[in-house]
Amino acid sequence: MKAIISAALVLGLCGLVRAEDKVDPVGTWKCEYTIGDQKRTAELTITKDGDKVVGTMNWPDQKDVKVKELKLKDGELTFSAVRKFMGNEIPIDYKLKIDGDKIKGKAASEFGGNKQEFDIEGKREKK
Repeated sequence: MKAIISAALVLGLCGLVRAEDKVDPVGTWKCEYTIGDQKRTAELTITKDGDKVVGTMNWPDQKDVKVKELKLKDGELTFSAVRKFMGNEIPIDYKLKIDGDKIKGKAASEFGGNKQEFDIEGKREKK
């Protein structure tokens, strides 16, 4: 009987640890990236809508762009957004890993037949 109770406690504690290790993407993330020699910024805001997550991207000259296909799996956030820049629409795919209040990964786009990938990282704003 003691063995059963001990096993139940161990499994219960493991479940609690896993629940605490769950990644929370909700918040406003201030991101930075470099294209060419130019440093750029973006802001990603993620909220909950029922049991799913939704988000928007902001750039200095473009606001409230809804992100598409936002998914969180194993601490990795993937989504796409369309950046409007100088009269052009540029689809960008993001793959970012969340580590506490930091986010880091890659973004990829294709414009004018040229594919480019760049590093992006950011921090969650404190409330």
